[in-house]
Amino acid sequence: MEPSLLFQIMLIGILGIGSQWVAWRFRMPAIVIMSITGLLAGPFLGIINPEEDFGELYSPIISAAVAIILFEGSLSLSFKELRGLEKPVFRIASVGAFIAWILGSLAAHYVAGLSWAVAFVIGGLFIVTGPTVIMPMLRQAKLRPRPAKILKWEGIIVDPIGALLAVFAFEIITFLSANDPDVTKLLLFFAASLFAAVFGWACGKGLGWMFETGHIPEFLKSPAVVTVVILCFTVADEIMHETGLLSVTAMGITLANMGISSISDMRHFKENISVLLISAIFIMLTASLQLETLMQIFSPNIIGYVLLMMFIVRPLSIFLSTISSGLSVNEKVLVGWIAPRGIVALTVSGYFAGVLLEAGYEDAEILTTLTFGLVFFTVLAHGFSIGWLSKKLNLSMEGRPGALIVGANPFTVELSKSLRKAGIPTIIVDSSYRRLSEVRKAGLPFYHGSILSEQTEYNLDTVPYEYLLAATDDNAYNSLVCTTFMPEYGRTNVFKVSPFRKHKNGKPEIVSKVGGRILFDKKFPMEDLNEKLENGYVFRQTTLTPQYNYMQYVEDKDNSTVFLYLIKPSGQLKFYSEEMRTVPAVGDTIISLTPPTKEKAKIKERIEVQRNGEGKNNNE
Repeated sequence: MEPSLLFQIMLIGILGIGSQWVAWRFRMPAIVIMSITGLLAGPFLGIINPEEDFGELYSPIISAAVAIILFEGSLSLSFKELRGLEKPVFRIASVGAFIAWILGSLAAHYVAGLSWAVAFVIGGLFIVTGPTVIMPMLRQAKLRPRPAKILKWEGIIVDPIGALLAVFAFEIITFLSANDPDVTKLLLFFAASLFAAVFGWACGKGLGWMFETGHIPEFLKSPAVVTVVILCFTVADEIMHETGLLSVTAMGITLANMGISSISDMRHFKENISVLLISAIFIMLTASLQLETLMQIFSPNIIGYVLLMMFIVRPLSIFLSTISSGLSVNEKVLVGWIAPRGIVALTVSGYFAGVLLEAGYEDAEILTTLTFGLVFFTVLAHGFSIGWLSKKLNLSMEGRPGALIVGANPFTVELSKSLRKAGIPTIIVDSSYRRLSEVRKAGLPFYHGSILSEQTEYNLDTVPYEYLLAATDDNAYNSLVCTTFMPEYGRTNVFKVSPFRKHKNGKPEIVSKVGGRILFDKKFPMEDLNEKLENGYVFRQTTLTPQYNYMQYVEDKDNSTVFLYLIKPSGQLKFYSEEMRTVPAVGDTIISLTPPTKEKAKIKERIEVQRNGEGKNNNE
């Protein structure tokens, strides 16, 4: 019995999200896992064939998903983020794109064997990278901010430019090869492109105005945005194919730079939708390929073309376009290597393959094979190499997971010292320069400003820090900080000190379930932790051994001991909390805040020695 369409939708969802989970669990490139999964489910095992099974719905579903993904990416393109990077980003998106188009077209003609017409169409399309492949790689690689921002901006801005270049090349070819050339078609292309950009800007401005004036209630904002994105894409695309990508990009950038707070709130929702769509679309596209197409990938002309695009065209276009742009050689090498192609290249090439075949260009038959060859090899090579290369070029923030500590006080200063002694990077953030005085005296990294301010978002690099600890004496503020950063750091990596007040009948000032897990234990609020330090409590480090296991360790400790965190032999950091499921094992190092019993014993011993010495002298 043929599986139902509902079953296939369910299977695509499971395979897509399952691939994302496997990639996260084993620290592998998600795009690679999704591509392999789709190929196994489709052409190799024949379980699904979405293009055949979805019929006429297949192309509209893919197009709508690409529009939403591209819009979500452009929603993160705030111009404030470009400070100091305006020149290289502009050069790469303009001069670099043009050079890549020309060189890519020459390679397609002389190496892949395509006619000049088809070569220039596909050369324009292959300058795209796109958020569908760049964003998962950036999440995995933990690049330094500069190269990460350049790759992100290029991927999102060049996506519609590549599609428009392909359309432009096709229109030019049609114009030049016509018996009776009609210049109005070329003018129509430019007019449609201009309309798409203006229409996208108008949709963004209109939606932003409705948000700011309260014409759309909170519960309808996210659905309204998705609906307007589809509207924006469809209207432009109906007028001229592929201009819809330009329209949604313009809409996203407009909204991103209007400074509307509710847009920031919705960004996490859009990211979640985007991850779901990327997962599903990659499974659908790869599962729809034919075995014959896959076999053709390994023909010498296609492999030669792919290698030329990866090792000559891309690096050359980046190096030439970024001369005197302020980028270092290492940054140029990394950006010149990382250029994976993704969903936009696959979907748009499929469209042009059909159009060019109808126009009589028989060599357009291999466009799908050529595109998938470039997509698969670049995703595979760049996905597995971005982490390694960024470390070699010293452009990676990879290392032990760091902790961002909000609130400067005696306890957080000592906690930061303890973490740094264990090789874990930390930074203390506080809006009071006076409270930061002890941090400065201790020589610890700090940031002066409110963690919730927009200025901090652009000036503070949070990439090295996987954990956020809200440890101010204001419980409501701690909860607000945790709630704000929970989508970015993840629910299990955001902590706040106990909201329970020591002298208020054990009742919390704010509901303990609001934002963040309780750090250490609910019976140790901020005032109690600072008080313990005043009373001489010390940070003590203990490594568990077969002779001294965790049960013995707990039995030896005083009831007032605060278990702070543990470090696994692998370097993994885990903070104690009431929700911690990990049981410390042999080899783990536990750091705790303990009463100064050993210190008191040593002092007592010294006093006894002194007394005994004085007694001997008196007897003599």
